[in-house]
Amino acid sequence: MRISLITVCFNSVKTIRDTLESAFSQKDVDLEYIIVDGGSTDGTVDLIREYEGRAKSGLTFRWLSEPDKGIYDAFNKGIKMATGDIVGILNADDVFESDYTLSHIKAQFELRSTQDDEPLDAVYADIRFVRQLGGRTVRYCSAKRFRPWMFRFAVMVPHPSFYLRRELFEKYGEYSLEYKICADFELVMRYMWKHRIKTRYMEECVVVMRTGGASTSGIKSNILINKEDLKALKSNGYWSSLWLIYLKYIFKIWGFAYILKSIFH
Repeated sequence: MRISLITVCFNSVKTIRDTLESAFSQKDVDLEYIIVDGGSTDGTVDLIREYEGRAKSGLTFRWLSEPDKGIYDAFNKGIKMATGDIVGILNADDVFESDYTLSHIKAQFELRSTQDDEPLDAVYADIRFVRQLGGRTVRYCSAKRFRPWMFRFAVMVPHPSFYLRRELFEKYGEYSLEYKICADFELVMRYMWKHRIKTRYMEECVVVMRTGGASTSGIKSNILINKEDLKALKSNGYWSSLWLIYLKYIFKIWGFAYILKSIFH
């Protein structure tokens, strides 16, 4: 079973080396690593080229650099390039929690679904946020208590932890370019809630994210996120409102509660 891992980047020279090292360090997995660069001019492309000669048994490295229509257009380009059985993403300023993260994800897909013994469609897990790599966790995002009805509050499983069978993109569609920042929410909701794909939660932190990305960069981005979340719900035939969506911040308290528990126990 091969995993296709996609990293989308643009002028990411300050962070992408950590991401590359994390991907190239994965063990016990057949990995196709794909980087889709948006035409960087800051040295990112030169850095990516350094890794061309590091492909090894069990790891195939492919990349392209050209202008795109945004992050989700770039994701879709990576999906079209992918040849693996399973597809996942690793953002250009994130790293895996361990060198065996992808191996653990692969093992989940090799198990049968708990429902009628059919193959699993997708796996999701936990992620954590830090201000800088090696620093303390400032937020822990656990999907353990997630249920599909939470989509109505714009609560979703952590997108960087969401790995799914490549064939689903052909069956249910790719990332919508109608959204600037929330096409990931729309796609995950469309797959999990509308099409009821077979999923399994893996109780493990899989990705370490730096704060300050497109979805964690302040009040303006949060206002846009909430508006686009509401649009995504309505476009898929689900009623909601901004009042319900703003209630999602209650769910985020779980992440802070997890950190407090780890500090005092």
